[in-house]
Amino acid sequence: MTEPTPPPADPVFLANEAPAGWLRQIADALRGTERDYTDGPIGTALFLLAVPMVLEMMMESVFAVVDVYWVSSLGAPAVAAVGLTESVLSLMYAVAMGLSMAATAVVARRIGEKDPEGAARSAVQAVAVAVAASVPFALLGVLFAPDLLRLMGADAETVAVGAGYMAWMLGGNAVIMLLFVLNAVFRGAGDAAVAMRVLWLANGINLVLDPLLIFGWGPFPELGVTGAAIATTIGRGVAVGIQVAVLLRGSQHLRVLARHVRLHAGAMATLVRTSAGGIAQFAVATTSWVFLVRIVATFGAESVAGYTIAIRIFLFTLLPAWGLANAAATLVGQNLGAGQPQRAERSVWIAGTVTMILLGAVSVAYVVGAEWLVRLFTDEAPVVAVGAQGLRVMAIGYAIFAWSMVFPQAFNGAGDTLTPTWINLGCYWALQLPLAWALAGPAGLDEGGVFWAVVAAETAAAVVGALLFRQGRWKTMVV
Repeated sequence: MTEPTPPPADPVFLANEAPAGWLRQIADALRGTERDYTDGPIGTALFLLAVPMVLEMMMESVFAVVDVYWVSSLGAPAVAAVGLTESVLSLMYAVAMGLSMAATAVVARRIGEKDPEGAARSAVQAVAVAVAASVPFALLGVLFAPDLLRLMGADAETVAVGAGYMAWMLGGNAVIMLLFVLNAVFRGAGDAAVAMRVLWLANGINLVLDPLLIFGWGPFPELGVTGAAIATTIGRGVAVGIQVAVLLRGSQHLRVLARHVRLHAGAMATLVRTSAGGIAQFAVATTSWVFLVRIVATFGAESVAGYTIAIRIFLFTLLPAWGLANAAATLVGQNLGAGQPQRAERSVWIAGTVTMILLGAVSVAYVVGAEWLVRLFTDEAPVVAVGAQGLRVMAIGYAIFAWSMVFPQAFNGAGDTLTPTWINLGCYWALQLPLAWALAGPAGLDEGGVFWAVVAAETAAAVVGALLFRQGRWKTMVV
């Protein structure tokens, strides 16, 4: 199978895509501009949106890495508590991601319609829904943290050291939910630089407070693994406070005034309805990875370690692609709101082509330096062999992965969150999981069969996404 190719482009249009100056463009991307993303060169708009989105995603990934780094010195029970809590939090992340997709789509549409009042009202509704959604998780964490850990299979020592961590993380999940949703609001409005900066600040606070509260350095109390949760909650809480302040003061494209702070049942219902598909998307993708790990686990701990390292490298190198895909979602939403569906479509083809080129370059690194990349994490020969095999197999379809990322985000940006959900169900549950089992087991490819199944599923998702995208039904979505 080959990757989908865009329709013939206007050479004059492509000529207009060259940025006036890279340094100025980078500065604008990091600072944020008042640019109207429904007008002017699409390549420039894509660049200005994608750069801060890539950096934002990199900072979000650092949160978990920093916590595990410091907590690992406290022993296996503390690390286990973090891992088990993250498993429970994945349910909350699914809700947060679904709400974020809906918030981006609705706010982007209002901005494209040149309706800043409607965008501000939509932002308020998104905040209200996020707060409401956080309440059940908070109650579970505050009231039942030890019971949840036991339910996840934690032993007595893990429960003893980790109950406080889970209580803080779940009890304070509102700051996680709001951080996700408010950053989605800013991205939809075209203020991606704001989302990037607040996440950098939150991460900086977490970096400083983590060791202080975990180990009790200086005047700070020694709180152990619970200190990591408190540090993370404080960092994210400060970021949310700044997000709210920026909304009230006004960013380049969005400002919430007192008259906008009203609950609108219809607008909230639209957000909830649109977010349902996003929640399902995330849930399907997450559970499919869980089952893949279960298949790999049948071949032993070394296979699991190699698979885990390969997937972490794989996911990290996808960060630029996620930034470009999210930028495409914003451009789709805003241009549909502006009544320019053809510009919206062209934005997706350009984003997909650029992403394909970037991932194609990474695939070369996978083929040439697979062992070296895996050895950055371990020197165990069996683990290196599995991890390197995984990177080389995935390199075969890596350029195609660009389209399996960009097309779903394009649908999400249009407010069509159900189409990617059906694609995920068909390609990940109906194809990837059975194929992984068959290739790894009956076909005798062992853990390599799982990697081949990933390539096959992503290729199928790209092709199906292209066919549905060409049909153009997403252009008629009302949000």
